[in-house]
Amino acid sequence: MAKRPYDLPPMNSLVAFEAAARHVGFKAAARELNVTPAAISHQVKALEAELRCPLFRRHHRGVELTETGAYLLVALQRGFEAMGDAVDQLRQRSHRASVTIRVTTAVSSLWLTPKLAQFWKSHGDISVAQIVSDTEQSAEDCDLSIHYGIKPRVSGHCSTLFHDRIMALGSPRFAELHPVKHAADLAKLPLIHFESAGAGWTDWTGWFRNLGYAGPVKHSHSVNNYVIALQAARDDMGAVLGWVGLTETYLESGELVPLLPDRVETVENFYIRLAPHASQRARLVYDWLLSAT
Repeated sequence: MAKRPYDLPPMNSLVAFEAAARHVGFKAAARELNVTPAAISHQVKALEAELRCPLFRRHHRGVELTETGAYLLVALQRGFEAMGDAVDQLRQRSHRASVTIRVTTAVSSLWLTPKLAQFWKSHGDISVAQIVSDTEQSAEDCDLSIHYGIKPRVSGHCSTLFHDRIMALGSPRFAELHPVKHAADLAKLPLIHFESAGAGWTDWTGWFRNLGYAGPVKHSHSVNNYVIALQAARDDMGAVLGWVGLTETYLESGELVPLLPDRVETVENFYIRLAPHASQRARLVYDWLLSAT
């Protein structure tokens, strides 16, 4: 096996030691790193074992650094400072060169990325960086963010990208094996349930309720990623709820087909927000995405 350029101990051990050495105590270091003092002690002991030398002198009143520990602390602080400076420079360079968009995995894969491919054909000088996350995180650090829900009444730029409809979709083979005429027929078939951490996504129960069916619904497969849910449907595993605006490519290619003609209109919209601090380049991307829908 090739030797690594820098054969360092685990970063967790180095971080734990640096905090403990700086505070000259395990309890304060534990509070800073949001772990237990025992966890700090374990990491420091593991580091001492790997280096084969004591880094602290332990006594009933606390701990104090050995000469070796003091030497390592200075070296680590210099290294962490250098890494911090490098990260800051890269962040500043990124903000200068890129337009950042926070988006979910589904919207990125199924809608935004194909749109950006078209955007770059005419705006190749503008770099667009996607921050892909399926958790409800703040989008204040990004120039643009795309959301699904009821568009808030906020000051600044916030516009609807598209209003969607939801259909029951399946692979052609699944549709052939399981012909259905009514919602009650579909409810008895294998269904792929998308369990989103965010609010607003319609589930099978809500979709059937909109069609006037309130009976039992089969629960066959559950995933927490919409792209995986669509892949499961393409693999004949069951029916999936298809947001038409997101699944347009699969519908046009015939990889997924409607199992019923019914379409449920959503109360929610896909909308885009432009941050107050956004640059002119970000505003250009914002306007282009609105015009491309």
